Amino acid sequence: MEAGIQMALLLLLLVTMTGVQSFSTSSHIAMRRPQTITHSSFLRIKATAATTLSEEEEESADSTAGTNATSSVEQAWSVTKTDPAQDSDSGSPSVVEIGRPIDVSDVATVSSQVNSMFAIDPAEIEIVPLGIDLTGPYETSSTVPLNGNNVGAEAATASPSFVKMFRGSASYIANHRNTLVVYHLPGELLEWDGYRDLMDDIALTWLLGLKIVLCCGCRHQINSRLAANNPPKTDQMQMGLRVTDEETLRMVKEEAGYVRFEVERQMARSLRRHGGFSRSSNPTTTTRSNNNGPTNTPNNPFQDRQEMDGNVVSGNFFSAQPLGILDGVDYKYTGFPRKIETDKIRQVHATHDIVLLTSLGVSPSGEVFNVNSEALAATAAGALDASKVIFFTVHGTTLRYKHTEKLIQSLRLSDARNLLQHCGVQMHGKGFASVDKDKRHHVEHSESSVETLLKIGWSMTALQKGVKRAHIIAPSNGALLQELYTRDGSGILISRDLYDGIRQATVEDVAGIYDLITPLIKVGTLVDRPREVLERDIQSYYVYTRDNLIVACGQLKRFENSFAEIGCLVVSKEYRSQGRGDAMLGYLERLCLQSGATKIFVLSTQTMEWFIERGFTAARVEDLPPTRAAVYNHVRRSKIYVKNVDSDRDLDASELWWNR
Repeated sequence: MEAGIQMALLLLLLVTMTGVQSFSTSSHIAMRRPQTITHSSFLRIKATAATTLSEEEEESADSTAGTNATSSVEQAWSVTKTDPAQDSDSGSPSVVEIGRPIDVSDVATVSSQVNSMFAIDPAEIEIVPLGIDLTGPYETSSTVPLNGNNVGAEAATASPSFVKMFRGSASYIANHRNTLVVYHLPGELLEWDGYRDLMDDIALTWLLGLKIVLCCGCRHQINSRLAANNPPKTDQMQMGLRVTDEETLRMVKEEAGYVRFEVERQMARSLRRHGGFSRSSNPTTTTRSNNNGPTNTPNNPFQDRQEMDGNVVSGNFFSAQPLGILDGVDYKYTGFPRKIETDKIRQVHATHDIVLLTSLGVSPSGEVFNVNSEALAATAAGALDASKVIFFTVHGTTLRYKHTEKLIQSLRLSDARNLLQHCGVQMHGKGFASVDKDKRHHVEHSESSVETLLKIGWSMTALQKGVKRAHIIAPSNGALLQELYTRDGSGILISRDLYDGIRQATVEDVAGIYDLITPLIKVGTLVDRPREVLERDIQSYYVYTRDNLIVACGQLKRFENSFAEIGCLVVSKEYRSQGRGDAMLGYLERLCLQSGATKIFVLSTQTMEWFIERGFTAARVEDLPPTRAAVYNHVRRSKIYVKNVDSDRDLDASELWWNR
């Protein structure tokens, strides 16, 4: 009996999957004898109201079916069910028989009965209140999770952290979508306990729309191999750069291959986990000819072809050249990036795939060279005009002010350059860095601090090649997602000098400022500012110059209670819609924050929307500092807008929108 049940299940599965109504027994299944299977034996479904056969009745049914069924294995057979109405009238259960052609309606009936097993009895459903009503007060501090048994007002005590976080991340998700980012993965991360989670986080950024290039280093694996040699192989290092001979090159090839396949394996798993597994496309078609010409006919109308959506692709995406001889030292097979195959990488990104680069580069002559992976990441990011390059560190470090111990989460390119110069770190054009031992007393040159300085150096190299931002992130759980999709971040952000050309005005700039603001004074957009007033208040003005020509200006005034006012913000008509106004506003906002002013306000009669779009909110005269409210012009009735700025990260977030 059990064999018959298993056979019927198998047949039903085959019919459901392929849609074929009959099978040849000779080519698929050979049966010793036909069997009759009762529904009570096949599926016990309450909705059928069928009476279960006794053991004697089952044996009798089996015997009858065996007598009436054909014994030829060549005869076609399939699964059918007797009329359920007849079963109900006779009081006997419906049966699934072997030996008669199947009817499509029979399969639908059996499928319906199978689905009824998971149906919910409507008599068991009731509607209960959650304790929330639109007529009541709007609760901004609670959410209502539905988790099994908790309903009603008592369920509305959950923390709103998820809702707040998700809403706050939406702008970052939208801003980063369809941008290109280069990740640098040091070889140590492969042995880190959180490596799988990091791969999951990278895959999640891919799912959120980032175009990804992975640059994988294997320095750690090579060092381990050299130390494990018996006897240990002497590692030839000059200026922090490895001399790669033939034996070392062989190790580099082996370890780079190992790192490549490990990253591919883990990333493939992560892509599948995050839904990047398959997508449906048009069914496979075959071209056929008829009197009207060729036509496309589906080979299988029941199944769509499934294509992998999101692969990890590696290959010769860059070429390398030898470092050569420096200071009398032949570096042999040590090289640096020569050319990044940007078109090939963009073709891979066009198919929604991830590019993987290792530290092995091939020259046009076919020679293989060992390339510094950090230099490769910086070079690739610059060549691809990447929005970001992200370096993961092995030792978690950060920056802070010595005296106040306040963390430094943002650096400008000029700040990074000054820091490296102060600490004796020099970046070389051929893809390597060196540390001046004579200047080591300026900073504690531990292994972790040297790593951080070098990451800052490679970030600076990427920014100089055109990358907009660089991030240095310590490998902690969720640090990548927090850095990219939250305001506070988790690492060090280094950006280009977006305010290059902005400076404090001098008396010599009065004429240029006056010429710039006069057209707006004539139409009433600005309050009149005579030349003598400009000369008197010139120290509160800042100008944006290009080729010694003033193209924008702004005024900054300090008030009590941490207030500051930004006024006279004007951009030359020829330079509008180029980010000059945003740069000028961002510069003045950073000056406010640096001087301790966290509440910035503006007065406007024409450009209200421009300020609202940049985070300002409407305010009243009573919200102004007392000394400014006392001189407010009630005849002009300018609208007041206020913006709170708590940290540099607030301004960094604002820059994402206008400096993409």
